[in-house]
Amino acid sequence: MTHAQTLYTAYTGHLHTALDALEAAGTLPAGLSRGNVTVEPPRDPSHGDLATNAAMVLAKGAGTNPRALAEALVAELVKAPHVTSAEIAGPGFINLRLDPAAWLAELLAIGTMGGDYGRSDAGQGTTVNVEYVSANPTGPMHMGHCRGAVVGDALATLLEWAGHKVIREYYINDAGGQVDVLARSVHLRYREALGESVAIPEGLYPGEYLIPVGEALAAEFGDTFVSAPESEWLVPFRTRAVAAMMEEIKADLALLGIHHNLFSSEAELQAAGKPEQAEAWLRAHDLVYDGQLEAPKGKTLDDWEPVELPLFRSTKFGDDQDRPIKKSDGSWTYFGADLAYHFQKAESADALVDIWGADHAGTVKRIKAAVAAMTEGSGKEKPFEVKLVQMVQLMKGGQPFKMSKRSGNFVTLADVVEMVGKDVVRFTMLTRKPEAQMDFDFDKVVEASKDNPVFYVQYAHARIRRNLRKAEAEGLVPSAENIALLGAEELELIKVAAQFPRMVEAAAAAREAHRIAFYLYDLASAFHSYYNLGNEQPEKRFIVAQNPTLTAARLYLASQIGQLVKNGLAILGVEAVEEM
Repeated sequence: MTHAQTLYTAYTGHLHTALDALEAAGTLPAGLSRGNVTVEPPRDPSHGDLATNAAMVLAKGAGTNPRALAEALVAELVKAPHVTSAEIAGPGFINLRLDPAAWLAELLAIGTMGGDYGRSDAGQGTTVNVEYVSANPTGPMHMGHCRGAVVGDALATLLEWAGHKVIREYYINDAGGQVDVLARSVHLRYREALGESVAIPEGLYPGEYLIPVGEALAAEFGDTFVSAPESEWLVPFRTRAVAAMMEEIKADLALLGIHHNLFSSEAELQAAGKPEQAEAWLRAHDLVYDGQLEAPKGKTLDDWEPVELPLFRSTKFGDDQDRPIKKSDGSWTYFGADLAYHFQKAESADALVDIWGADHAGTVKRIKAAVAAMTEGSGKEKPFEVKLVQMVQLMKGGQPFKMSKRSGNFVTLADVVEMVGKDVVRFTMLTRKPEAQMDFDFDKVVEASKDNPVFYVQYAHARIRRNLRKAEAEGLVPSAENIALLGAEELELIKVAAQFPRMVEAAAAAREAHRIAFYLYDLASAFHSYYNLGNEQPEKRFIVAQNPTLTAARLYLASQIGQLVKNGLAILGVEAVEEM
């Protein structure tokens, strides 16, 4: 599907037409990379409507100074439609002013595109694999998983809006020691279901959420495995317990509106020999060799026995030492298994994004190095990014908040969604950069104030809907017929609105969904400021009883701002409210 051109895309096109004209005239050499050339709002709105860095970026390659190139470029840019002036600022930035008709045309574009305004073809249909959540299948989702879940899900939707195909993937860590601990914990609950009195020892999972799993196993197997050796029940109990936990995790995620379309099992990956295939490929390309690790700091040869292990040459890629892909017992290290998993993901995607907890920061460099080595070596480099997400501190009544007997010792995601609702949880998780520490304060996230972004953005939509309902009751309907009556204040609001498509593309390219939440706050702020003018000056209100044509135009503007809020919230996975 091709999407209609929006204002910033159109003026980027006019800029390239101007640069083509300079190339044709010999002022600019052909073939210079324009990748870093931008068209965006100037930092200071008093400087104009649009600004470009083209002369600054291209002057060196053109063998001239930025100001001279800017002068030649200005002479071309004034020919573009609706440009009323083009001025050079500072060392060579160019500021453009547009006539009101350009902005009114963009308001009409929002009205025409409706729910598709902001969608683009920038991604050209390339496939991005976003792997997120991937919590160990040992219990229900807790708030430690929540932020990464929302960040990953909003990013996946954002990438779809920007024209990518997206795989939403969950990696099930079902091959490590933690799933054996789960099986042993469940075996105790199984014995308990059959009437035994059990105590959960240290080191096993104490949560009550395993009671129903034990009961299901008792119903299926009777007392067959009560006294049987572990070797007989570990595998069937582990398989069933992991399946039960994954069902619970999927149900928890569904409460947040999150649905993955691919679940990959680490156990299946290993059974299919994927790590061995990855190792063979890396050895063939001299990226894995057999060697000995250096003794850990402070250890002497007397208490350190060097072992020969297969090592990945991660020092080649900036790591401080080469990393083992297998342990001394022959099993795969977490890194070794992860390598194979990324190798598998890269087979069906053009780019990869992992959403990880900040506690994994230490392994980012080596996994990125390995993926770069493997994708370059296979003939097609695939961009790969790891986004780190900090933990969330839960607060209530000014105190850290802890609860949930059912889970043992942590706050479940289901508890929090039940307390404040899915949309509040999702939006709040995107009100800060993922790598920044965050407090989730139960009192503040439901507060009706400007300081609560969730309320402030939703209130803009609710206010618009309320006014449209009131107008309708008075027989007034939005109309685009006389939007030329809109004045300077309305145009300023349209200018903020017109940035939305550009924001979507930039946020998708940077893999940063929180930028949309930040933009929505700015849009809501601009709307509320405009709306509040009517408190002091009745003639500035949306509904001016004695002027139905101006009212119809303002209602049309309000309707499109409401649509934009709805579109932005849709990317974040939040529903716009009709009233508050």
